[in-house]
Amino acid sequence: MRTFEGQVALVTGGASGIGRATALQLAHEGAAVMVADLERSHGDLVVAAIEAIGGRARFVQADVSDPDQVTAMVAVVEEEFGRLDVAVNNAGTSGTYKPLIEQSLDDWQRTVGVNLTGTFLCMQAEIPAILDVGKGAIVNVASAAGLIGFANLPAYVASKHGVVGLTKSVALEYARQDIRVNAVCPGNVRTPMLEGFVGGDEQALTGMGKMTPIGRLATPEEIAEAIVWLCSDAASFVTGHAMAVDGGVLAT
Repeated sequence: MRTFEGQVALVTGGASGIGRATALQLAHEGAAVMVADLERSHGDLVVAAIEAIGGRARFVQADVSDPDQVTAMVAVVEEEFGRLDVAVNNAGTSGTYKPLIEQSLDDWQRTVGVNLTGTFLCMQAEIPAILDVGKGAIVNVASAAGLIGFANLPAYVASKHGVVGLTKSVALEYARQDIRVNAVCPGNVRTPMLEGFVGGDEQALTGMGKMTPIGRLATPEEIAEAIVWLCSDAASFVTGHAMAVDGGVLAT
């Protein structure tokens, strides 16, 4: 039997990058997957890719910073698939690359609203649905920047530190109710978001890869492997953990 046979997974930010890779891996392991994202066209492509390998998937358009849309998103999961076992809260934004004193309040609020408040809202909606099943797992996608600082990314770094703290707090709240809550903290990953952040500059991307001890950027699939493991019963005694998948950056 495949690892997630008979289970239902929700992946936010599932239309591209780490979210897309995670949705595909969960489907490969037997889960029915709800792909949530703002980008409908890309989300539909992920659904088609899952169906092409014999899996079940649907797309729901949602802005995770909007509480009404988050509530509706989880309601759609239950309407379409009848349950929720696994949630991967991956939707995020890189924010604006500027020193603190040059950051606008709008920049700050948008970044924190998506990365941190979005994770908070998603877990608020997901946990009651998982409790109805009786057990489950949540993985929040934070960042290596949630464990150390980076200059000129104050909102992003603060929001990802917040995701790590929120993950640990909620893990303690629900450990005795058989809901495991963990975070994955990726280093630099070759995703559309990172490519957009550097303006498609291949030299910059190569340079970022060379800065890691491993000497390259991660692939979305490598991060997805860690996420899927944390969602599985193979990680049944792991909760409240922030797992760095960063090519060794935090070891330096």
